[in-house]
Amino acid sequence: PSSSTWETAGITAVPEPEARPRAAGISTFLVEKAFPGFQVGQHIDKMGMSIGVTYSTGNGEYSIYQESEVNDLIEELQRADLVVGFNHIRFDYEVLHGYTPLDLRQLPSLDLMVDLQQKLSHRLKLDSIANATFGAEKIADGLQALKWYKQGKLMEIAEYCCYDVKITKMVHEYGAENGCVFYNNRFGKLLNVEVDWSTE
Repeated sequence: PSSSTWETAGITAVPEPEARPRAAGISTFLVEKAFPGFQVGQHIDKMGMSIGVTYSTGNGEYSIYQESEVNDLIEELQRADLVVGFNHIRFDYEVLHGYTPLDLRQLPSLDLMVDLQQKLSHRLKLDSIANATFGAEKIADGLQALKWYKQGKLMEIAEYCCYDVKITKMVHEYGAENGCVFYNNRFGKLLNVEVDWSTE
């Protein structure tokens, strides 16, 4: 699939070609693990990456990376002025640490989940925020992605990851423009939380 354009979730995503422009700007990204952890919260750097997806404001493109292209993914993150994700400091970076000696936590980063957790003293799910703010829902989860990986269905994983990156990007942009995002609490009540995600 790396030799042609991927068409996923209504998004045209371009795998890394040899002569790719060195875009900066904001990179929103996630990686999907290839294998489950031995224990929850441990051995994340041993899980491996099945697919990684980014959206860069520098070139306005989604890019899909397979495991063989993980170094290209890491280079894109290094070029970015800001890396945005949802739990990417504790999870996605740790997955990538299995491939590089670099400490990716030193990159300029905005982890939406961590920022919201600091404000609310509890974790929110991306699905809860997206549903309350846009009426959108995730199209799959990590367990389903693991099944797809075992079945060799990389296109399905890429579609799932592209959609999640798009949702993360939309949440970040909404918060940056409006100074708040919405979420549903455990009782189903619609609430909002103020955020300061403006990059200006």
